[in-house]
Amino acid sequence: MKRRTFIQNTAAATLALTQTSKLFALEADNAYRKNFGIQLYTLRKQLAADPLGTLKQVAAAGYKQVELYGFPNADPLIQGAKEAGLEINSSHFEWDTAINPKDAEFSDFLKILDKAKTLGLSHLVIPYLKDENRGSLDAYKKVAENANKAAVLSKQAGIQLAYHNHNFEFEPKEGGKSGYDIFMEEFSEDMQFEIDVFWVKAAGVEPVMLIQKLKGRVSQLHLKDLKEGIASPSYGSMPDDAFKELGNGIIPMEPIMVAAEAAGVKHCHVEQDQSPDAIASIKQSIAYIQKL
Repeated sequence: MKRRTFIQNTAAATLALTQTSKLFALEADNAYRKNFGIQLYTLRKQLAADPLGTLKQVAAAGYKQVELYGFPNADPLIQGAKEAGLEINSSHFEWDTAINPKDAEFSDFLKILDKAKTLGLSHLVIPYLKDENRGSLDAYKKVAENANKAAVLSKQAGIQLAYHNHNFEFEPKEGGKSGYDIFMEEFSEDMQFEIDVFWVKAAGVEPVMLIQKLKGRVSQLHLKDLKEGIASPSYGSMPDDAFKELGNGIIPMEPIMVAAEAAGVKHCHVEQDQSPDAIASIKQSIAYIQKL
């Protein structure tokens, strides 16, 4: 499939997905809906003030699992999640240990793997890239090279390593090729993707098409909605009000979750980078999912 097939956000594709979204109604026992997760970065301000109280509100809202951030320095989140009865399967972590290792042995990353294995994590996710790691196609190739090496070490520890996208990875570079093109070409079979549908859509890509293209290579999804009227494609920062609760924007979630099941995705997590009331937002998002 040529890059333009899924990178360009055509009006026809958007219309087709919108018109057919009702055909993708989720079954009552949908595995994602029954075990929905949340990326805790959404609640970073609340967690800083009251980790346990916040995580109890997460559980009361109906979430069954959490995805950590800042690992391995996430002990208050880990303890609070356990006390609140929430599963922990995945975490974003200090990515420089894998992308910019200080030595050929990836010694700092191995320490993270040891703690992740002790905690019982099944997934670790590279959450971001510094500017110097994404300025050119060669820079992206170096990221892929190190990610593949780290993925081998992760596999040996029984943990799946993945890469979480924003929108900058889709920006055309030399010859019209993007960093995400490089990742799709050069990530090994041990290295997978955590697809954030908001950032994919913001970059002018249809999430369903990307999930289908990467069938078997997507470990998890981040679900959040995009405000209507935001210019696309966009490869930079987004206004705070661009981040919407599920069902409050332009991204149809049912076909995404159906595509996820067909592609072998393990977990789906709500994430909302910005919200004036994050607790209210996460309640609204899971209520929307439970009614699909």
